[in-house]
Amino acid sequence: MEHITLLLGIVIVTALVFDFTNGFHDTANAMATTISTGALKPKTAVAMSAVLNLVGAFLSVEVAKTISSGLVNEEGIQPEVIFAALVGAILWNLVTWLVGLPSSSSHALMGGLVGAAIASAGIGAVNGGVVITKVLIPAIAAPLVAGLAAMLATKATYKLGASTTAKASAKGYRSGQIASAGLVSLAHGTNDAQKTMGIITLALVTGGALAPGSNPPVWVIVSAGLAIAMGTYLGGWRIIRTMGKGLTDLQPQQGFAAQTSAASVILASSNLGFSLSTTHSCSGAVMGAGLGRKGGVVRWSTATRMFVAWGLTLPAAAAVSAGAELVTRQGDWGVAAVAVFLIASCLAIWVISRRQVISHHNVNEIETADAEPAGVVTTAMAAVTPPPTGAAAEDGDLKATILAPTAPATGGETPAAPATAL
Repeated sequence: MEHITLLLGIVIVTALVFDFTNGFHDTANAMATTISTGALKPKTAVAMSAVLNLVGAFLSVEVAKTISSGLVNEEGIQPEVIFAALVGAILWNLVTWLVGLPSSSSHALMGGLVGAAIASAGIGAVNGGVVITKVLIPAIAAPLVAGLAAMLATKATYKLGASTTAKASAKGYRSGQIASAGLVSLAHGTNDAQKTMGIITLALVTGGALAPGSNPPVWVIVSAGLAIAMGTYLGGWRIIRTMGKGLTDLQPQQGFAAQTSAASVILASSNLGFSLSTTHSCSGAVMGAGLGRKGGVVRWSTATRMFVAWGLTLPAAAAVSAGAELVTRQGDWGVAAVAVFLIASCLAIWVISRRQVISHHNVNEIETADAEPAGVVTTAMAAVTPPPTGAAAEDGDLKATILAPTAPATGGETPAAPATAL
């Protein structure tokens, strides 16, 4: 193993902590729809996702190379800068987890790295072209492409299954969901675990333990894969609830379409070296699947809060990391102060989260006070659009029952009775 100093050791441990938070923060990307439709039990789903995240970490290093040698200039960057970047990324992950909002761990890491690098060496330390082409453009394109693909796939699944009985269709698509969820988990490990690999590799290069341009060592790949797998198994139940139940109501056909579309986008971007946000891809796919079903709606109030979080991720993480870098540059006491601040903040967030515990026992339950209206436009669309026939109106998902009169009126005719929604 390369020569590791104490500071480098602190940076590596902090990077693995970030990887752990990335795992439980992004479990929803792979398993929220599978859990919400009942295709898998919650604990079974996160265990399967954890194993496949670990496997995916070994499939490619293209994204890791983008992080370690493309986003910022290695010259002049010290390990303290990497540490400060991780502080901003970890805190943003935990804050958004606390409020149950799916946000991008990838962009939190990017923002933290950019903010700390600028605070340390100026704007020239950041490769603007790489940020635009491999971070910002994919951030905008991913949810749109995944959403459109999921919407078209959802329409196709309902059309192809129109002649199939509701029970058989639901059973088949639930099985398909398990396979597609596994593919998303594999893609998540391939894309997101690499970001921590890239950060650790960058730290080793800046600390003189690796030559510039080196690929991640094997021990870095293994440790990053294990960290994200353990975080995934813990389960980010707050975000799973939001993505599985808060954005839209999903049926198995929609869940299958959303997961397959998201996995395709993520795997394609990983092979191209794009540091794609799996959260953006999966959230866009869920919304696209919601719009693809006749009578389906998207709760735009929840989606709007999520979009705001997406827009704040880069600048918020950058600001926190820049402040942390200003303290760490003061020397050993600065590094210690930032470490204490990070630990204290993490403990405080955990204590606050205990006020309302969300676990695998209640992840699919939405309290009345937390339920959000679909909105005027989407409610109106649902009211005038007939629900799908056949497989679509299955499994108790049609929540309105039409009550007909039990006896004919005088004269032998049955008067028309108003529909009563239960």
